[in-house]
Amino acid sequence: MTNQEILKIAMAQSAVDLSAKARDFEGNENVVVLSQASEGARRYLNLPFSCQLVSYGNNVVASVSPEFREITENYINKYHVEHLFETPNLHVLNDALMEKGQKICFMAEYFLPDVNVLRPLDCPYELRVLTQADFTDLYLPEWSNALCEKRKHLDVLGVGAYREGKLVGLAGASADCDTMWQIGIDVLPAYRRQGIASALTSRLSIEILKRDKVPFYCAAWCNVKSVRNAIKSGFRPAWVEMTAKSCETVNGMNEK
Repeated sequence: MTNQEILKIAMAQSAVDLSAKARDFEGNENVVVLSQASEGARRYLNLPFSCQLVSYGNNVVASVSPEFREITENYINKYHVEHLFETPNLHVLNDALMEKGQKICFMAEYFLPDVNVLRPLDCPYELRVLTQADFTDLYLPEWSNALCEKRKHLDVLGVGAYREGKLVGLAGASADCDTMWQIGIDVLPAYRRQGIASALTSRLSIEILKRDKVPFYCAAWCNVKSVRNAIKSGFRPAWVEMTAKSCETVNGMNEK
């Protein structure tokens, strides 16, 4: 796949997730659509959205429930796209959402591989390609980013780093939708800063592409270590998302 083909696949998936059209992400004008449930959406999404903002850089596509349409339209058309996902402007949206029982909950940056720079990277340890059958005994806290115990059936592929037979790093791929698999990565604390994370991420990305799927990588903006790993592994920023949830949900997460 070329970089352009990969980007088109990602936009097509975002369109399914948001009940939008793929071309909506390529224009210069902001777009607001009504959110609906979709069988082809990423399998971890809870649809319909109350307020979801997505940008591939040029504009914002907002997927909303009817009661949040006016609030969202007013917000995205008031400020430049470069500032819609950051404070202080974001407070304007959050304040309006709170009046209807919602708060901004998730904000993240998503990365796609650059096939012109993606290559297998080396590390000091043996690397093994793993399949679903190999994950049975690996649903442990130390591998909670690479694998998801609540969605075991989606963990389809992985690459492990082994030192004398001991697993010290793991990258896992989750089949979050039909065309795109998400990468998660864990390295044991004693083995970090040795190039393991980037070696696992790059190798797993190549294995995913061999299976005609698009690997993607997600990181919070403040997670500098994760963003650095994405860049080192051959990924580049592609799109950003902001998700609103009920105040009850957000407050409950903050209490944990």
